[in-house]
Amino acid sequence: MKATQTKQDSVSSSKFVPYIPASKSLPELTAVAIIFGIILAIIFGAANAYLGLKVGLTVSASIPAAVISMAILRGIFRRKSILENNIVQTMTTAGEAVAAGAIFTIPALFLWDLKPSQLLIVFIAITGGIMGTLMMVPLRRLLIVKEHETLPYPEGTACAEVLKSGETGGNSARLIFSGFIIGGLFKALGDGFKLFKTSVEAKVVGLKNAVVGMDAMPAMLGVGYIIGPRIAGEMIAGGLLASLVFVPLISFFGASNTGVIFPADITIGKMVAGDVYGNYIRYIGAGAVAMGGIITLIKTLPTLFTSVRDTVIGLRGKGRGVRTLERTDQDISGKWLVIGIIAVILVIAFNPMTHIGIVGAIAIAIFGFLFVAVASRVVGIVGSSSLPVSGMTIATLLIVTVIYKAMGMSGTKGMATALITAAIICMALAIAGDISQDLKTGYLVGATPWKQQLAMMIGVVASGLTIGFILILFDQAYHLGSDALPAPKAVLMKMIIEGLMDGNLPWELIFIGAALAISIEFLGLNSLTVAVGFYLPLATSVPIMIGGAIRWLTERFSKEPKLKAERSERGTLFASGLIAGEALISVVVALLIVPGIVNPDAPAKIDSMLLPFVLFIALGAVLWWISVKSSKKKQEG
Repeated sequence: MKATQTKQDSVSSSKFVPYIPASKSLPELTAVAIIFGIILAIIFGAANAYLGLKVGLTVSASIPAAVISMAILRGIFRRKSILENNIVQTMTTAGEAVAAGAIFTIPALFLWDLKPSQLLIVFIAITGGIMGTLMMVPLRRLLIVKEHETLPYPEGTACAEVLKSGETGGNSARLIFSGFIIGGLFKALGDGFKLFKTSVEAKVVGLKNAVVGMDAMPAMLGVGYIIGPRIAGEMIAGGLLASLVFVPLISFFGASNTGVIFPADITIGKMVAGDVYGNYIRYIGAGAVAMGGIITLIKTLPTLFTSVRDTVIGLRGKGRGVRTLERTDQDISGKWLVIGIIAVILVIAFNPMTHIGIVGAIAIAIFGFLFVAVASRVVGIVGSSSLPVSGMTIATLLIVTVIYKAMGMSGTKGMATALITAAIICMALAIAGDISQDLKTGYLVGATPWKQQLAMMIGVVASGLTIGFILILFDQAYHLGSDALPAPKAVLMKMIIEGLMDGNLPWELIFIGAALAISIEFLGLNSLTVAVGFYLPLATSVPIMIGGAIRWLTERFSKEPKLKAERSERGTLFASGLIAGEALISVVVALLIVPGIVNPDAPAKIDSMLLPFVLFIALGAVLWWISVKSSKKKQEG
């Protein structure tokens, strides 16, 4: 049986010839690629941390990183190796994945006012990230090689095409840098120099406490364009449901009630829209997001069982002679793999800083490998953006919180320990999903797997060493959990742990939200996406919807598939620049807020509600024009 399996794997591997064949070697894991990859990993890690804290999601950095690396390595340094470019984008995406794993969980420690140290955050990021990388290694041949024809890995395949195209480096890089400058300038003038307001708001006549508004944020416009009109539409549907249906309903029925309804401390009749949201909508939204994550996880159960089964069969069929000596089929040595995983688990178990202990470390090992296998397969089907990271983290959180409570751990210590345990697993599965896409890219272009795996760990360490500084800086400048950076997923994790440990949650509201998510799922919509829109302020979803509408307009009038793909790619690159530009200037503004150089509460110099709206719509017009400009000329030519 083992011999047959080995033969089948060898045949499967020999059928595909990558862009750079195994017999040919090019510069790959070079000093230039490592240094440049570390820089981009830190930059995109900071950008995605800001984005995730604002709206609860992150965007893929692989294609922008590939384009930037080609533009600089080829255009400036005159280096022509596609494998070197691939190493750079692999390390860059590590920063994005570390940010995702961090912002979904760690901010809850700030919300408890525990003031986590940079050392603790670094520990969570690096142990979880390295564990996720190492646990994915034995799955590479099974998922990337053996199932090459059945698992498309959309982001990984698209990134490989960008790398292979080569010629796109110049124009595409200009699009990213243009978006970067415009997005950064918009943020600097608005929130830095306080030249104009960055948000608009208006009451809806006839609906008590109904308010509509918009945050004029280039990053949200870029996010909307990248995720497209369907997801953006589902998000704003949730926002409209909260702001124009639930808030007025609660205000209407509670207006004449003279008693205080838990968990509020004032009567509903005295509440404004923000009070209704903070006291009631937030809990309903939390229940909806939690149930949406669980539903998403349940949908992946068939994949989970298939992954575990196929992984066991695949690993059982891997004898010592399975791995060939071909360059494109060499993973990290099995000996170092086992030593690395055991070392990470032991460090987690006996680190006095976390109080996780042996039981928690065993839970991390079990859930870590289970969800790493699921994440690595799921992203192969639906892509990284649809990976149910929060759903799997919530499932972990529910189990470990109950375990720790049964062990007698309660109060702040018990809650923090449960959260840190879930945070390490969250980090591991985010990294595993990311490196799966990168290894698919490497498989298509002909990279050396062990070099990519090592590059990913270097990227994890680099971004892990800086993500703590970013989170602490944002907390000092904007206060995590505030309107400026609501950290929606982390707030949800905090509420779940508190509810399980203390039993002080308004469970009726949580269950209403859960029932709402189930109803939305039966309507054929993505319950998690709608729930996130419900949970976030409507002002956040509006600019995302505008970006999605621009993407729809761009594709609506592009009849040829090739033209549609070209326009979407141009817009995506410019949108990625908008996100990176605003996010990085936000870091700069935060650095100026902490010492008091910039006052975040200072009034705008131009006190106009119309100006930010006009500027934002003008920016949207620029995004649309850039999407269609050159393709029109090519079509006419």
